[in-house]
Parts: sequence; structure tokens; C-alpha cells
Amino acid sequence: MSKYDDLPRADFAFPGPLRDLLVSAILDGSKTATTSIAMEYRTANEAFPQIGARQVVIDSAENAVAVIETTGVEQARLADVQWEHARDEGEGYSSAAEWRAAHERFWHSQEMRSLIGDPSFTVDDDTIVVLERFRRVELL
Repeated sequence: MSKYDDLPRADFAFPGPLRDLLVSAILDGSKTATTSIAMEYRTANEAFPQIGARQVVIDSAENAVAVIETTGVEQARLADVQWEHARDEGEGYSSAAEWRAAHERFWHSQEMRSLIGDPSFTVDDDTIVVLERFRRVELL
């Protein structure tokens, strides 16, 4: 039994290349922000992130690799996401438009639509997103 067993999991994306990229960026410190659609929390009946909460980051092989702590949370329209937030996601985007296009591809994926339970789900300017900032507090 690990001292981290009581912490909630932080599953970034779905297992595979994208999760591997995101987890690597967390581990090297370049990823300090993430964006989710608010509907994800409602669909899963989960509370929105809370400042000060800690989570265990899980890699594609289901290993706990780090602990992060939420340092900021806000909700915004997708159209209002600022470049600074997109940059801090640590995925190497060169503009907010590039960030948005990549996120739309993810949110419109079959995996995401299946998770939400809507095979035709789409986002638009008015989709409410959850902008979370965090810090890595421990490597495991």
C-alpha cells in the first residue's frame, strides 16, 4: 500500500501517445496547466478541481509517476482562453489558434464522444472549459 493510494488519479487524455507526451511534459516541468470541458465533470458526476487539491499523475502503463497540486481553477468560454494558458500546457503550441485546433481534435475524437455519451458532440466558442493550473510537487 502506497501513501498515495488515497489521492485521486490525474489521468491526462487517454492512454497512448498523447498521454505519454502530456505526462513527460509534467515530469520535465514544462506543463503547468490543463484544460477540460466542464461537461466532462458533469458526465462523470465529479466535482470541479479545487485549489490545494493533490492528485497522482498516471502514465499510459497505469503507473503513478508524480504528484501535482492544483494552484488555480477558472471556468471560461472556449473562445476566451488566453495564450498564456495555452502556452503553459507545455505542448509546444505556437499560438492560441494552434492550441484550440489540437484540443478540438481531441474533444471531437471517438474516445471523448464515447466518454461523454454523445456520438455527435462538438465544441464551439461558447463551450465552457475548466482551466486548471498546477505545480508538480513530487516525482515518484
